[in-house]
Amino acid sequence: MVAVRTTNSPTLPDNPRHGIVLEALVKWAPLLVLLVLIAFFALMEPRFLSIRNFARIGISSSPALMVAIGVTFVILMGSIDLSMEGTVSVSAVLFAFAFLALGGTLASLAWLALPVALIVGAIIGFINGLIHIRLRIPSFMASLAMGFVGTGFALLITGGDRIRIEDELFRSLLTVRWFNFPIMCYVAMALVLVAWFIQSRTKLGRNFYAVGGGEELAHASGLNVGRVRIMGFMLAGAFYAVGALLAVGRIGIAETATGNNFMFVSITSVVVGGTALWGGIGGIWNTVVGVLIVNVINNGMVVIGLPGFIQDGVLGLLVIVAVFLSTDRKSVSFVK
Repeated sequence: MVAVRTTNSPTLPDNPRHGIVLEALVKWAPLLVLLVLIAFFALMEPRFLSIRNFARIGISSSPALMVAIGVTFVILMGSIDLSMEGTVSVSAVLFAFAFLALGGTLASLAWLALPVALIVGAIIGFINGLIHIRLRIPSFMASLAMGFVGTGFALLITGGDRIRIEDELFRSLLTVRWFNFPIMCYVAMALVLVAWFIQSRTKLGRNFYAVGGGEELAHASGLNVGRVRIMGFMLAGAFYAVGALLAVGRIGIAETATGNNFMFVSITSVVVGGTALWGGIGGIWNTVVGVLIVNVINNGMVVIGLPGFIQDGVLGLLVIVAVFLSTDRKSVSFVK
């Protein structure tokens, strides 16, 4: 089922005051959910509130946050990108090959492998957008196909082997800590600020909202919607590549499986954070909260000893509830 918005703004209740209260609840609900989850797990297990455990949450959240930010730009335009797992795998593997070929340490020319990974991610995003726009293929189908292509290509060039990155400088993303948190957490937050700046302070970011808010109106205003969508997919691909770099920095290994599970986690985080699947509503800070919700649930359930399948079930239910509460069924029709 695909949600299609039929009006530009939601229909508010007859009482304007009730409408304001409802809008405020929807806006702040993800943050309230996050606070309630933290309080719940803290009551269940006091160790949950330790700095060491928060650092664990930060480590697990950092790569996922970069991928989720990338998909946020695409969803803001009213499109869907499902290529993240293949993009992450290809970016990670090609980064590792380039890193080792250029000396195997950031103290040498191996630092050039970092922009190589970003370029690879952006190129895959460009191809995604081009297929979607030029061939008029739905974005979720075009990107899903590219994701499979990426995963297959990563498997082809690695032969199923793992590529180890043992450079101490690169691994310092995980091993070196400032105020008890690893460097990768600070890198992730710096890039959150970059993403927020793009979203709120650049013409491109405003165009994402314009396209998501109403493609026909954007066309009528003279906006090149196709170009905006392609640039959105390219930007997403670059952030997927950053997620790949942080994932490799976390475990010191690049392989075909590096991108596994990013699709579920990133889409779940964006939806739970309050960004609307039909576009034009939400943004980067919503995604930050959504990623924290997902990782707090995963971490908290491990801390209190619940099995993994319960974690997946809870996240699935949370997605359904989030979409239900954030969707105005008077202004959205559902079609097959």
